[in-house]
Amino acid sequence: MIEKKLKHMEFVENVINRMNANSFAIKGWGITVVAALFALAARDTNYKFALIAYFALLVFWVLDAYYLSQEKMYRELFDAVVKKPDSDPVDFDMDARPYHKGENRWFIVMGSKTILPFYLVLIIVSLGVMYIILKPAC
Repeated sequence: MIEKKLKHMEFVENVINRMNANSFAIKGWGITVVAALFALAARDTNYKFALIAYFALLVFWVLDAYYLSQEKMYRELFDAVVKKPDSDPVDFDMDARPYHKGENRWFIVMGSKTILPFYLVLIIVSLGVMYIILKPAC
């Protein structure tokens, strides 16, 4: 029975690791896309590319929050599996929806201390870059 419980925990842990990897990849893609759009804005001195960069930044922020909220739900599922008595039958349930509550909602996770500073810094740096690129020549 304990071998099955350990296997179930391993399955849940693999999902957590995938969500974490997705979140990391989204941060990398976010920086890359925003930098590329600002490079285009600088080359053509076109503010529309900068506006697209802000939209892309928002999309990556939402996606990152979504994956982090999923990761949190699976962490709670993992904790529930750990707390089950060893004598209980293992059903290998991977449904984390029962843990989709309160602080696990993606729009609340957007303001979490793990991703809010990252995206705020990107927004502030983007504002600075946009000012430098698009300021009128004196």
